[in-house]
Amino acid sequence: MLQTEFEFTLPKGYLDADGNLHRKGVMRLSRAMDEIIPLRDPRVKSNPAYATVIILSRVITSLGALEEVTPTVVENFFACDLSYLQQFYRQINELEEQGNGE
Repeated sequence: MLQTEFEFTLPKGYLDADGNLHRKGVMRLSRAMDEIIPLRDPRVKSNPAYATVIILSRVITSLGALEEVTPTVVENFFACDLSYLQQFYRQINELEEQGNGE
């Protein structure tokens, strides 16, 4: 059976407005629309790097006790957590270059 959701633990964690720390989450595999829809967003048109924020907010299905992960939540991740999630996204979606000739 194909695994479509993957658990992760953020290196530092997201600190919400109430001071709660959220570190454990779940990310699902990306679909084509997850990468296409952000291209229509005006924030991405003015800053292409913002696509990462929108994509991650679409594929992270849970994070700690948060009801939802919005672009605003992703905007407030610590840099090391954002970097970790970008790497994790590439890994689970098999976007990494294969080092063994595959």
